[in-house]
Amino acid sequence: MKSLLTLITLTFFSAAIVAQPPSSKSGGPSYSFVDYQRAFPRPGEAMQRKLDTLQKQFEAKKLQWPAKYMYIRSFKYDSQLEVWVKNEINAPFQLFKAYKVCALAGTLGPKRMEGDYQVPEGFYYINEFNPKSNYYLSLGINYPNASDKILSDSLRPGSAIYIHGSCVTVGCIPITDQQIDELYILAAHAKDQGQDFIPVHIFPVRFDKEKSVSYLEGLTKDDPVLKKFAERMEDAFDYFEKYKQLPVVMVGEKGEYIINEVPPKKAKLIIEDKQPVKKPPMARRTRNIIGLADAVHQWPQFPGGTDAFMKYLEQTGREAGSFLPKGVKKAYIQLEFIIDKDGVPVNFKILKSIKDADELEDELISRLENMGTWKPAILHDKPVAKKMIQTITIETP
Repeated sequence: MKSLLTLITLTFFSAAIVAQPPSSKSGGPSYSFVDYQRAFPRPGEAMQRKLDTLQKQFEAKKLQWPAKYMYIRSFKYDSQLEVWVKNEINAPFQLFKAYKVCALAGTLGPKRMEGDYQVPEGFYYINEFNPKSNYYLSLGINYPNASDKILSDSLRPGSAIYIHGSCVTVGCIPITDQQIDELYILAAHAKDQGQDFIPVHIFPVRFDKEKSVSYLEGLTKDDPVLKKFAERMEDAFDYFEKYKQLPVVMVGEKGEYIINEVPPKKAKLIIEDKQPVKKPPMARRTRNIIGLADAVHQWPQFPGGTDAFMKYLEQTGREAGSFLPKGVKKAYIQLEFIIDKDGVPVNFKILKSIKDADELEDELISRLENMGTWKPAILHDKPVAKKMIQTITIETP
């Protein structure tokens, strides 16, 4: 019965990594992957600036340079990306560094369709080195993977997911240019040492953080499919936390992840929260939506397209910065809203915010309610209402 596909091993052999060095002719000088990357202006300049610093950081942490094996894991809700390294296949991974992820598009949960602004969740590997990225430098991941191809939209699952610089995103994992410099160099050296498939695991939350887990539990409470998906992600997290080795991940015939040799769960301490639950501010433009579409053939389109939408969000974030609580210079606010079948944005609701931000939330919703009329989502050639989830960066002017 062919019910399982080995994700970690079997699917890795279909990778197509760009920016590869040309094959050296017999008898010619060897030409390494690092040498090839150094020939490009941006990676070359990054290596001049960062190589000595990285080597000293490795030395300070008693790590061997360069790392033969590298593992990247990212946590969406916690906006964190970790780099783990080792030099022997059977040795445990050691944490080298953790980076702050600049921004998050969409919400928790896997990516299932092109244009949904979602960052994927699941088990991937680096399949592209782009030294000429529009976002400075970028490392592509192999979305859609074997699971995504089963569970995502069959015609438009989406593609072109990267870890990149420039601190902006519409569904990728953005970090600063200084950080992508380091990550790109580390990955290039690992590949040069023979690691063709550098694993990248993207989790919804850190499963060892009570606040993060509580948020995820609230989000999945009424969504059994998302809850089951999150539990399998937690299985992989628990395995790595216990052994500091990567778990064997398989994909079932229905696209579900299966984690081999999952450690037993620790009993969860339930703490009664006696604090009053803060309700998000009510949007002034509300409608009773009937027939909200889950999957659509065409997503809603902001006037002017995706680039115009991102510029609008950046401008709104700057303009709303003066409403940040005292002492706060930057915040990430996540909200949901519905683009009704006539294209009007309605029913705004704050999903994730910061402390003492009532005034900011009210101001933000007030501005977004006046963003203009969209082209509505299309299902079976008819306009339908569709829920949208977006994270906005708020900064002091």
